[in-house]
Amino acid sequence: MKVLQRLSEWIEEIDFKIARSPVGRWFRLEGCGHVRERRGSRFSVELRAGLTTFCAMAYILAVNASIMIDTGGPCDCTASDPKQCDTDQAFLACKQNFHRDVVTATAAISCLSSVCMGVFANMPVGMAPGMGLNAYFAYQVVGYNGSGRVPYREALLAVFVEGFIFTGLTIIGLRQWLARAIPASLKFATGAGIGLYLTIIGLTPSAGLGVVGHSASDIVGLGGCPPEYLSADYTCDGHELQSARMWVGIFCGGVFTAILMMYRFKGAVLAGIALVTIASWPRRSKITMFPHTDSGNSDFDFFKKVVSFRKINSILVAQNWKVTGGQFAVALITFLYVDIMDTTGTLYSMAHYAGLVDQRTQDFEGSAVAYLVDALSISIGSLFGVSPVTAFIESGSGISAGGKTGLVGVVIGICFFISLFFAPIFSSIPVWATGSTLVLVGSLMMKSSALINWSYLGDSIPAFITIALMPLTYSIAYGLIAGIISYIVLNTIIYLIDKASAGKITPGDYDQKEPWTWRVEGGLLPPWVKRLCHGEKRFWEDPTDRKLDENMDLEMSHTTSSMTEKKTNVDSVVLKETTADHLPLDEQIGESESIREVRHDTPYAGIDTETRMRI
Repeated sequence: MKVLQRLSEWIEEIDFKIARSPVGRWFRLEGCGHVRERRGSRFSVELRAGLTTFCAMAYILAVNASIMIDTGGPCDCTASDPKQCDTDQAFLACKQNFHRDVVTATAAISCLSSVCMGVFANMPVGMAPGMGLNAYFAYQVVGYNGSGRVPYREALLAVFVEGFIFTGLTIIGLRQWLARAIPASLKFATGAGIGLYLTIIGLTPSAGLGVVGHSASDIVGLGGCPPEYLSADYTCDGHELQSARMWVGIFCGGVFTAILMMYRFKGAVLAGIALVTIASWPRRSKITMFPHTDSGNSDFDFFKKVVSFRKINSILVAQNWKVTGGQFAVALITFLYVDIMDTTGTLYSMAHYAGLVDQRTQDFEGSAVAYLVDALSISIGSLFGVSPVTAFIESGSGISAGGKTGLVGVVIGICFFISLFFAPIFSSIPVWATGSTLVLVGSLMMKSSALINWSYLGDSIPAFITIALMPLTYSIAYGLIAGIISYIVLNTIIYLIDKASAGKITPGDYDQKEPWTWRVEGGLLPPWVKRLCHGEKRFWEDPTDRKLDENMDLEMSHTTSSMTEKKTNVDSVVLKETTADHLPLDEQIGESESIREVRHDTPYAGIDTETRMRI
């Protein structure tokens, strides 16, 4: 117990020192002295939250590569049937190199974008090629082995251009306006919908426990069958709920983690992921990640390397800069509207989940910078050869672990940087180790549904549609678009009927409707753009924060000056007392009386000894 107590005291001391350092002030840790320090944020908690988020999203290293490889990448195939290309050994060898390049590229862009999001926007969010967006890129735009509407190289160019358009929309404030103009119930529904979306991901075989799978007659069906009974389209051929991996993931990664969370154990999520991961490494167990198959042997050989680094050879700046045909424009527009809803909704929901949204302005601190980092990461990611980069919804796992500042993003970025060299280890975190984590985080995010205005159907029905369609369409953007359209249609019809009848025909619960206006406080342009247009030299700083900081510094200066003056007076009294000790007795008595007179004249008059000693 003494060891744990000393360790706890040492951690508290480290937290205090870092909070008082320039690093703590930059990230606004609790105790840093900044006027907008984030309450409850401590270095040790941010570190743990970053590790938790990384473990929850580390699967992207393997999953993104497995999705992108289906496009064929820059590899050429002359066969008429795309599936026949898989019999071409040269084409397969090219795809294998492409697969390894994507793993490195995914780690590199995730590192860069996460660190930038943390340092410049101070957001507890991890960035990586988005799930759903990568599937859309691979299967609907490029197609299997390049059989889609747009070739791989032109699709990368579309993503590159889209990122710069995004940057322009952010500078003029359109994305911030959209996030603030969305009705309040739809904002809360977005958080709940993302929670269900995370839950679906955590239950699927491709990125989670495998509890649900594809069904020939229904949209989804019961899964949980062993790998040998699971088809390529994730349909179980009998033996449902007999997968050892699923049950280990449920009990060790789910029940165990949930119990730790109930007891408020700080590293609950990380402990559950680590337990299942380590249990899945031995090759002789039924839950091994390295079965005795060709792919299992290849993965195990890669795992044994422990340290490995691979350069990006085939996909670095692989864009085709000569665009022909209208399909490029179609891909560009599609990426643009999907991304603008997806990333905007995700960033806002993560900010709300972390408690960073200002209820008055309905905006979050550093929103303009966060959207800029997000937009530029899309363009930079395309230069690395990957699909659009976005804020990861798995960031909710780190936020639930206590993350509140950009230190979370920095830790995530450092972990992705390390994974460039320790890819064999980090790519060996199985999906059934993180599946339960996503389900638990999803349950926590559902709390926002309680804030929806269920009293008025004009607010509650669009909110419910938003929640329902996000997981069922496997897209945050589609759910939010459906919710906004249904909100506009329902409330526009009610508004017209109300005006046409001069207010005589209104719904029974119309007085319960949430107030809404398209006008947002502060106007369309971000504040920093306005300050730049007015010629302010330090346009990137909020003048309110600057003034509060100056007042605080001035107050601290006065306090220090006053303390110094008081200390000088005390020193003079002590000096007289010391001098009096060497005087004759009758002179000491007289000196003591004069000292008492001095004490009554000092700033410490009437202050007890203990208080004076503290000063």
